[in-house]
Amino acid sequence: MTKQFHDHVLSDDALAQLFNEARSYNDWLDKDVSNEQLHAIWDLLKMAPTSANMQPVRIVWVKSHEQKEKLAGCAMEGNQAKIKAAPVTAVIGYDIDFHEELPWLFPHTDAKSWFEGDEEGRKEGAFRNSSLQGAYLMLAARAVGLDCGPMSGFDQDKVNAAFFGDEPRHRVNFICSIGYGDPESIFDRSPRPDFDKFNTIV
Repeated sequence: MTKQFHDHVLSDDALAQLFNEARSYNDWLDKDVSNEQLHAIWDLLKMAPTSANMQPVRIVWVKSHEQKEKLAGCAMEGNQAKIKAAPVTAVIGYDIDFHEELPWLFPHTDAKSWFEGDEEGRKEGAFRNSSLQGAYLMLAARAVGLDCGPMSGFDQDKVNAAFFGDEPRHRVNFICSIGYGDPESIFDRSPRPDFDKFNTIV
C-alpha cells in the first residue's frame, strides 16, 4: 500500500465500528434515538454517490408508538417484536418520479430528459440507487454510534399504503430498525468468504 493511500485509511477502531465488529441486532436497549441523530444520519448518507445525484430514497422514520404498531402490523410475525422494541425504524423507500428533482440536484445538464417517458428505467434506477442509499444509511447510523437491524419480511403493499399512501409514486425498498442494540439478541457471526471464493481479478 502506498503512503498516499495509507494516510487515508481509517483507524482499526473506526473500521471495527463500521464493519468488523458491527452486527445486525434483533432487540434493543431502552434508550432513545433523538431527532438530531436522525438528521445526522441523513447529513452523512446524502453525501454518498447516486447516479446523476438522483437521490431517489424517501425515508419515513417511524418513532411513535402508534406508527410502530402500524408498521409491525405490516410485518411477518418474526419481525413484529423487533419493530415495536426499536427506538426508530426507517422505512426506506424510493420515488419513481425522482427525475422531477434533477433540475436542481444535477444542474450540469438536462438530466431530467434522460428519464422522461421511461418509467421502467426510472423504476430500475430508483430501486438500485435507493438500495445504495439504504446501505449508506446503515453505515451512517453506525458512524454516529448507533446500531442497525435491517429487515425484509413485510407486506410491501401494506407498507406502501400505510406510509406512502399520500405519495402513490413512492415504493418501499426495505426497512431498518435503528437504536442501541442489545448484545444478548445476537448469535455468533455467520461465516464470511475469503476473497478468492467469490472474486476474480482479470
